Amino acid sequence: MTIRQPCPPAVCDCEREQLLDAPGADQRILQLTRQEEKKLLERLENLQSLADLERMQHLMHQQLGIHVHIAPGHTEVKSMRGIQIVIDELPGLCRKTRQSIPAAIRKGLEKRPEIAYRLLDAHDLFRDSPPLL
Repeated sequence: MTIRQPCPPAVCDCEREQLLDAPGADQRILQLTRQEEKKLLERLENLQSLADLERMQHLMHQQLGIHVHIAPGHTEVKSMRGIQIVIDELPGLCRKTRQSIPAAIRKGLEKRPEIAYRLLDAHDLFRDSPPLL
């Protein structure tokens, strides 16, 4: 199994070494090499539908152990920044990756705003409004 190369010392807080040293720890996240991360981010930037986004969330959880929560923010959603994208803490998940995944998802939503509309619909924000599309 190929695992991710370590980050430069004092640059990241991913706790990679502690994860490697812990017996029985879930080390799936270490399979996310820099090359695989680029593929994942590209895939997230090119989402096709809400079902595609949900499938990607499921695959990230199943294959890497990453839990990504996506929902409308607590305040009014006026842009893609109003949609909250939260990644649960996970030992071994690089700080830069934790920032890159939400950014890639936002890019995907900006490319296809209908996905964001479906996401809002799924959270009942427009239940009494006429269809947007």
